[in-house]
Amino acid sequence: MKTMAKEKNDDKVEQIATNRKARHDYFIENTVEAGLALEGPEVKSLRLKQATMTSAFARAERDGIYLYGLHIAPYAFNTLKEIDPLRARKLLLKSQEIKRLSKAMETKGMALVALELYFRRGWAKVLLGVARGKKAADKHETIKKRDVDREMRREYKDKFKG
Repeated sequence: MKTMAKEKNDDKVEQIATNRKARHDYFIENTVEAGLALEGPEVKSLRLKQATMTSAFARAERDGIYLYGLHIAPYAFNTLKEIDPLRARKLLLKSQEIKRLSKAMETKGMALVALELYFRRGWAKVLLGVARGKKAADKHETIKKRDVDREMRREYKDKFKG
């Protein structure tokens, strides 16, 4: 019986934070899941869901890919050294993925944007999106499309409700 309980926990994903603005400002072309290199108090803050990622993005550097703009609030009961809440955090990726993402980011207009932050199987993970920036007209078009879809769903629901 223990094995069945363990299997159920393996698929459990605990959401910490999402970057809703990213999907508004960018076309997401591809997504990649990466681990985060964190220190102990940062993990405890994440377990309390004390993180914001409204302007989080990743940048390739010579020894890997780093995440910038992720704010993890300082843990209240921290007895270790003080940690900068906005420090750059290294992303844990395979070398093949690092090369592929670095190459994708070399293209003009492409960026690596953090979309979600969550725990999977007890490990902190970040979902990165290879993104192309939207222009103002594209943003308006997205809003119009979303409104039309919402209206169609509402009409469909009302039609089959009664």
